[in-house]
Amino acid sequence: MANFIEELKWRGMLHDIMPGTEEQLEKEMTTAYVGIDPTADSLHIGHLVSVMILKHFQACGHKPIVLVGGATGMIGDPSGKSLERNLLDEKTLRHNQEALKKQLSRLIDFNSGAENSAEMVNNYDWMKEQSFLGFIRDIGKLITVNYMMAKDSVKKRFSGEGDGMSFTEFTYQLVQGFDFLTLFETKNCKMQMGGSDQWGNITTGTELIRRKTGKEAFAVTCPLIKKADGTKFGKTESGNVWLDARYTSPYKFYQFWLNVSDEDAHRYIRIFTMLDRATIESLTAEHDAAPHLRILQKKLAEEVTCMVHSREEYEKAVDASAILFGAGTAEALKNMDEDTLLQVFEGVPQFEVAKDELKEGVPFSELFAVRAKVFASKGELRRLVQGGGIALNKEKITDAETVVTEDALIAGKYMLVQKGKKNYFFIKAI
Repeated sequence: MANFIEELKWRGMLHDIMPGTEEQLEKEMTTAYVGIDPTADSLHIGHLVSVMILKHFQACGHKPIVLVGGATGMIGDPSGKSLERNLLDEKTLRHNQEALKKQLSRLIDFNSGAENSAEMVNNYDWMKEQSFLGFIRDIGKLITVNYMMAKDSVKKRFSGEGDGMSFTEFTYQLVQGFDFLTLFETKNCKMQMGGSDQWGNITTGTELIRRKTGKEAFAVTCPLIKKADGTKFGKTESGNVWLDARYTSPYKFYQFWLNVSDEDAHRYIRIFTMLDRATIESLTAEHDAAPHLRILQKKLAEEVTCMVHSREEYEKAVDASAILFGAGTAEALKNMDEDTLLQVFEGVPQFEVAKDELKEGVPFSELFAVRAKVFASKGELRRLVQGGGIALNKEKITDAETVVTEDALIAGKYMLVQKGKKNYFFIKAI
């Protein structure tokens, strides 16, 4: 059984650890859980740290549980937040749970039947039957208000950050602690894992278990991941980078990882891939010897895109990127789906031409110097063609009077004109 804590340490994924945790993991196959907020029907890359911890935990021979916070999602977690969250109804939460299970099944083994196969649970299933009187009688009496007030997440909200704290949110740590107690008693789950901002909530759970059962429970947290410049990891100008292709295409997902800074690539290759230490150290040495080749970024983008989407989607993303940066082929361009095509050429100058006119065919010079003014004049266009500097859909134009027909349309409505190596013009036939 591989050493889970050592694995986290060298990867830079260990922040806090409760005394006795390492000994527990060495003693036997241990069950641990991570909570995931079901406020959307897709994970985003901010969740990937938790997912990677679960992957490593399972790879080290232990059993992971994913707890979908259906009940806690109806409350909102105050940890690191200055305002309460929007609350969701049960139908939405159930839909989100199913979507997350499907997504997580690509990343963690739920179905092999192995002793350490993952499980998914929803805390709404045990909280919905819990009465308020029963909860304060059986659980509330075990933890003092003094203990709860001492937590950083509570102290910050009482010290004037945000709009104060509702009683609902104040009790959040008790509800999360009750989750841990329930899983401890029903699933022999002895450990909770999460981000470092969850340490206060997690330790309330271990304390609750100790006071209720007299037994010991354990905890591990990982650092909150930030970019080298201190800004939040996973956010772009257009919002979250999602794992679901409906919200973030595989091409944009791939591009996110490909474009991280050198400093971030050194950290992310350890955190977000399952590559072993020797491989990562070798890649890092190669990268440092020739940073301009961006070896770490390319490998990181490959590993994460293949893991979340598939190798096929990764290869499509590579082909799409190559087209924009000059090395792509006409065949790759022709095979690109419309969504990816539009994303690749987002921001490129665009022109429109009449699709009907292409039925009969229009000379290249007329189409792109008169109908769509890609070129200032036919004379300029002809000079560039003679110099070998013009391509249509990645194929060089050798005659300015070449007739362009509907056959040239990609996805039935687009054309790509290239002037020199880096100047692109996107043409839409309407």
